[in-house]
Amino acid sequence: MKRKLVFATNNAHKLEEVAAILGDQIELLSLNDIDCHTDIPETADTLEGNALLKSSFIYNNYGLNCFADDTGLEVEALDGAPGVYSARYAGGEGHDAQANMLKLLHELEGKENRKAQFRTAISLILDGKNYLFEGIIKGEIIKEKRGESGFGYDPVFQPEGYDKTFAELGNDIKNKISHRALAIQKLCEFLQR
Repeated sequence: MKRKLVFATNNAHKLEEVAAILGDQIELLSLNDIDCHTDIPETADTLEGNALLKSSFIYNNYGLNCFADDTGLEVEALDGAPGVYSARYAGGEGHDAQANMLKLLHELEGKENRKAQFRTAISLILDGKNYLFEGIIKGEIIKEKRGESGFGYDPVFQPEGYDKTFAELGNDIKNKISHRALAIQKLCEFLQR
């Protein structure tokens, strides 16, 4: 029998990405699937803290095994910003990827050091116990957007060892090498034990 696991997100891109990585080992449920329509607050000041807030909320309110992630883009020249504020870096309501990218490119104008990393933290609550997993991919922020696939900062992030951005590499390659893929692989290995 397949194990059911809630992924505390309604982000269709993330669900698709994670389902592709998990394959058919686990029945992945979204927040919609469990009828959770609460906007779970992400008020912690770390990625790990936000992931734990979301997974705890589902476990405590629905009694279901659950994992949640939070991802941040950490730019060296900006002292790790936007980090935990990546999705709302430009301010305003919701997640405005275009505004966030434009602000980032503006902040990096004239800076030589464009080193950056994407970091994903996953909090898994399994039978009441919390486990943390992390995935990091290093790269750099290019000077202008390139590529059509992916989401968020993908058009301006070029991973180490590649001459294309995440948005140019396409989902098949991105799903093998991304920060989220690395964290999810650690989660999968743990679940298979």
